Amino acid sequence: MIKFDLAKLDNDIFNKNINRKEEIYEKFNNSGMIGWTRDVDKKLVSTILELRDEIMTEADCLVVIGIGGSYLGSCALNRLFNGYYKDKFRVIYLGNNLSSGYISETLEYLKDKNFYVNVISKTGTTMEVDINYQLVKELMKSKYSLEEMKKRIIITTNSDTGKLRDEVREYGYRSFVIDDDIGGRYSLITVGHLLPMAFSLDIEKLINGYRDGLKSLKDMAYTYACSRRSLFDMGKYIENYSVYEEKFNYYLEWLKQLFGETEGKDEKGIFPVSTIGTRDLHSLGQFIQEGNPIIFETFIKILEVTDFKYKSKSLDDINNLVLDSVVLAHSSNNTFCNVITIDKINEENIGKLSAFFMMSAAYSGYLFDVEPFNQPGVEKYKKNMFRLLGKPGYEEKGEAKKEALEKLKKGRRKKKTE
Repeated sequence: MIKFDLAKLDNDIFNKNINRKEEIYEKFNNSGMIGWTRDVDKKLVSTILELRDEIMTEADCLVVIGIGGSYLGSCALNRLFNGYYKDKFRVIYLGNNLSSGYISETLEYLKDKNFYVNVISKTGTTMEVDINYQLVKELMKSKYSLEEMKKRIIITTNSDTGKLRDEVREYGYRSFVIDDDIGGRYSLITVGHLLPMAFSLDIEKLINGYRDGLKSLKDMAYTYACSRRSLFDMGKYIENYSVYEEKFNYYLEWLKQLFGETEGKDEKGIFPVSTIGTRDLHSLGQFIQEGNPIIFETFIKILEVTDFKYKSKSLDDINNLVLDSVVLAHSSNNTFCNVITIDKINEENIGKLSAFFMMSAAYSGYLFDVEPFNQPGVEKYKKNMFRLLGKPGYEEKGEAKKEALEKLKKGRRKKKTE
């Protein structure tokens, strides 16, 4: 069960956005980038479950190498469905940073472990993923024969191009194909994430809930998108996603990427932030309630009550009372609050909730009159990074190269003198 209580808004502004419904639905349906709304192939699910069983038999852990949309989704759901201190099966994430400390400690940990690797990159050229993959592969060469490596490396990428696809052709690694009409941040319930998630949750139930959400929550997702756009028109430029459950921490990180990359272009969009209750009440709660009034909030409330008690009262009830009191306090001070309630954390509900947010994000992009499914700013940073690293094909010639390097040096000198 999922229930929505959206903030009451100025009718004229809200109706202006609601009345664009047919236009937005048409743009969405004709976008060419909604492969994530197709049914997941049952043969693919069977293949993934068989591979999961093999890995659990043959290995101590799975190393997933990815970043952004190739990492956050499965990481979010694994954190949500695993225990706090005991994983059902250890899934380790690399590729999401270039921290020498994190990477070196992870490689040291893996030295005496049997492991498989799932490398995920739609383009097959992402630098952070490639660096981490090459480092892990060097470790594997010291542990396994080439034939054994062939069994233990699984590549998830596009069907035709890129360094990873070339490796599949050359070495015969097992691979999964990311369809061209599925973007990274919209790939949560697709081949890009199902294998890593299969170690901590029932992916078939997740898929069923997701499919249900795509059908039953379409209009509610549009209403929420209109609510967000209307709040922006009223001067609310920041959305705070808040959950009073620690396990949702990475799910909120996924939400921030989903909405931030979808809307944040052409100098438009709502800036997404997140808080975890009750922890962040004691850091950001004061600002949200009485600071600059540019924030609105979306709470995810979980009704499920466990047997864990404090002085004969359920701790879950106490936690939700705190959430309710915060909503009342913030609402009374002109902070608009949406509350999305789910009865329990299970695969069906999280599948439905994720479908709701993904549709909402896409609709929101169109309501801001931007292209929801690209990320030109990310591509620009990648090109600059490759250029500064001297990667072939990205070099700047003559004066352009000198100018770029001088600009970088000036920025560094300025920071030192400040």
